[in-house]
Amino acid sequence: MATKPILLAVDDDTAVLEAVMQDMRRHYGANFRILRAASGQAALDTCKQLKERGDAVALILSDQRMPGMTGVDLLERSIQVYPDAKRVLLTAYADTEAAIKAINAAKIHYYLNKPWDPPEEKLYPVLDDLLEAWGEGYKPPFDGLRIVGVRWAQRDHLMRDFLSRNHVPYVWLDPADTPDAIAELEKYQLNDSKLPVVMFPTGEPLIQPSQTELASRIGQFWPSKTGGLSVQAAREFYDLIVLGGGPAGLGAAVYGASEGLRTLVVEPEAPGGQAGSSSKIENYLGFPAGVSGADLARRAFVQATRFGAEFVTQRGTALRSENKYHFVKLADDREVSCYSVLIALGVDYTKLEIPGIEKFTGAGVYYGAAMTEAMSCTAEEVFIVGGANSAGQAAMYFANYASKVTMLIRASSLEKGMSKYLVDQICQRPNIVVETNTEVIGVDGEERLSCIRLRGPGGERMQSATSMFIFIGAAPKTEWLPSELARDSRGFLLTGPQLKAHDALGNWHEDRQPFLLECNVPGIFAAGDVRSDSVKRVASAVGQGSMAVQFIHQYLAKL
Repeated sequence: MATKPILLAVDDDTAVLEAVMQDMRRHYGANFRILRAASGQAALDTCKQLKERGDAVALILSDQRMPGMTGVDLLERSIQVYPDAKRVLLTAYADTEAAIKAINAAKIHYYLNKPWDPPEEKLYPVLDDLLEAWGEGYKPPFDGLRIVGVRWAQRDHLMRDFLSRNHVPYVWLDPADTPDAIAELEKYQLNDSKLPVVMFPTGEPLIQPSQTELASRIGQFWPSKTGGLSVQAAREFYDLIVLGGGPAGLGAAVYGASEGLRTLVVEPEAPGGQAGSSSKIENYLGFPAGVSGADLARRAFVQATRFGAEFVTQRGTALRSENKYHFVKLADDREVSCYSVLIALGVDYTKLEIPGIEKFTGAGVYYGAAMTEAMSCTAEEVFIVGGANSAGQAAMYFANYASKVTMLIRASSLEKGMSKYLVDQICQRPNIVVETNTEVIGVDGEERLSCIRLRGPGGERMQSATSMFIFIGAAPKTEWLPSELARDSRGFLLTGPQLKAHDALGNWHEDRQPFLLECNVPGIFAAGDVRSDSVKRVASAVGQGSMAVQFIHQYLAKL
């Protein structure tokens, strides 16, 4: 992993060197590594070793009078190793004239007379200015993942999306246009037959890892940076397990944890859910300039963890109830249990039912905003399928990169399914075109999407296309939940009064009616888009998530 830049102090007088080190550590130790050398040659050897390791030296402070090699000689020779490092000569008053002459010869940036007490007046102001100037031209080494993969592959696309939504820094190297990509593979004696390959600053690379494998390794490597990328729960039992980390789940996590509930959030991808991929949400209370879904999710995640909520990057695979306890089985076959469960799984976009489209998913066809693809679409034409707010937000975002954005909607106008503020913005963007009464009926291409077949007012036509983003419908992610949980005809969960209206209380044996957000199994609640007839808005989901916690408190009080 990248280390802090280095300040190197050089003096053959042990007492003077120790004094310099103490003063420099006190003022600069938080942002720099402070190293020492007892001679000019030792300092030069140290510089060469640091250079070989790839470390950055910001400043060299050397005494003038040293046996074997003077400070001027050292600083002059150091230019060959670290030409950008700031060079400071420490002299006695008698050597001032020599120091002035050396400013040109050795390109010394400053000289200081001994003693330098007090350092707050005679040392730090000088070094502060030099280090600020050095920092303006310094590019710190990249402290993140290096990933070799291709643009037009589903596995690669999913990995980019996963990392971006979890705010994990990475550099993507495509062998097709980046010569360094092959060189990176050759370091580990690999080739491009199995991509993507994930390389960490240290350790062995991961070859075509699953999301769980990648999350686990990242959580081990950067535990302080990515607190959410843990794949194993810290406990076996919780007061509340939240299934899903979208707006409803995050709202429940904040309120549950802040009110003392031991809360676990199980989220397989990234906090924020479908809303987390929105480029800009402009009608959320408290953000007059708008806020991206990713930023809103990040803020909520930090808030929830500050209150003690725990997040695991895992997928739930089974849910069962026994003796008023609930058990959630995870994808790694581990099981965690709890008093109460909140199902906040949200929805997926409906798949476009076109023969052969699966082949191009992640290779030109994307469901949702896929912000990670925006820069790759620079100067290209992008097609957006759908006419709701999410499609409009995506169109506005991609219009910043693409030469042209074409929205394909089956309705006769955008006003039928989109908020007015978005309609107005789209109408003002010259590179956004809206084709109404139009649908996609076919796709074609070899290894990636190359064209789409459209049916519109003028009949059918083929249209060249390399990137199509789909925002249609809403499919609940409830297929893995137990069959006894009541659903409507589309698979959305029924709660509270909806259960009676759908005659779904046959197995309810409590001496009370279900709470407003409670399913037909006591202690299991649902909030957000996964609920039947829910309002598909971020604010609504957050409100339901927080409200569910109040019902959970009432439920727990009677156990």
